[in-house]
Amino acid sequence: MRPVLIAGARPNFMKIAPILRELDRAGDRSYLIHTGQHYDEAMSDNLFRDLGLRTPDVNFAIGSASHAVQTARVMECFDAWLDAHPDVDTVVVVGDVNSTVGTTLVASKRGLPVAHVEAGLRSKDRAMPEEVNRIVTDALASWLLTPSPDGEANLIAEGVSPMRITAVGNVMVDSLFDALTRLPDDTAITRLGLAPKQYGLVTLHRPALVDDPTRFEPVVALLAELSERVPLVFPVHPRTRSRLESLHLPSTIKLLEPLGYLEFVAAQCNARVVLTDSGGVQEETTCLGVPCLTLRENTERPITVTEGTNVLVGMDPDTVRAAFSNAICARMVPRRPALWDGAAAQRIVAALRVRPEPGWFK
Repeated sequence: MRPVLIAGARPNFMKIAPILRELDRAGDRSYLIHTGQHYDEAMSDNLFRDLGLRTPDVNFAIGSASHAVQTARVMECFDAWLDAHPDVDTVVVVGDVNSTVGTTLVASKRGLPVAHVEAGLRSKDRAMPEEVNRIVTDALASWLLTPSPDGEANLIAEGVSPMRITAVGNVMVDSLFDALTRLPDDTAITRLGLAPKQYGLVTLHRPALVDDPTRFEPVVALLAELSERVPLVFPVHPRTRSRLESLHLPSTIKLLEPLGYLEFVAAQCNARVVLTDSGGVQEETTCLGVPCLTLRENTERPITVTEGTNVLVGMDPDTVRAAFSNAICARMVPRRPALWDGAAAQRIVAALRVRPEPGWFK
């Protein structure tokens, strides 16, 4: 094979790294493209170092923009890049960001087969831009590589041919297991003097929350209240920091710069509870056995609720308070759904060796 792997935003990197290592181990000559959706060093370059990823073959540096403009930039750059690399025979995309759908559109129109890692995930909420990206990508991809049984069920319900679907497990868990062997002793959390299980961890970044003051300000006020019971540590996403500048925060909420991947995994391991709007964090806390409260009305990862440690709490203050009380008293153990075993990348590469045939795509 001569595949090209696409990474654009922070969660993509953790999914690409194990696949790239497995391709290298097998002797396949692959390309790695960084589209530059995340361009802050703390959100991108540090991740490549923590994950042991080689330098990308190219960085499109598309930067921030509206969904339409960002997707268009990715398409223009990728189309031109493919013109210069006619040896590419497979495109591997992960997740649900604009880079995922943009490169899928370009590859499909050129007749290049696309493999979608994390296929079939659905929140059932088309107001989420990511949901639209998932649906379009799955409609066009040749290989639909699912992380959990709900992904396969969603695709079958949408009329997808089973020939295109392969259960491979959660490749992010591959990176998580690797990270657990390399966690640093000295981290931003330890430098705050906070002992393990004596703090809560917060991550909030989705535009639907942080860009809407009528939703975000009440959530911050609620976090301030909860921090009186357990101090909260909040590594702040760049898009979120500007929203916090005008709000009063108590000393019991510790704001940090974005953490590197290894530091963030360590922070999750030692947290008493995690409050988040991130999909990937829901998965990692499930595997780590850490209570997770998701400040959303839906999730594209329902297995983290049915088999994991995740609770969907929405935005209702009373619901959040009650779930927080339960979480800080809970004693949980890691819960790993089927195929969340650290070998997903091996199954992904094996699936790619089964090439599309006539009648495959329907």
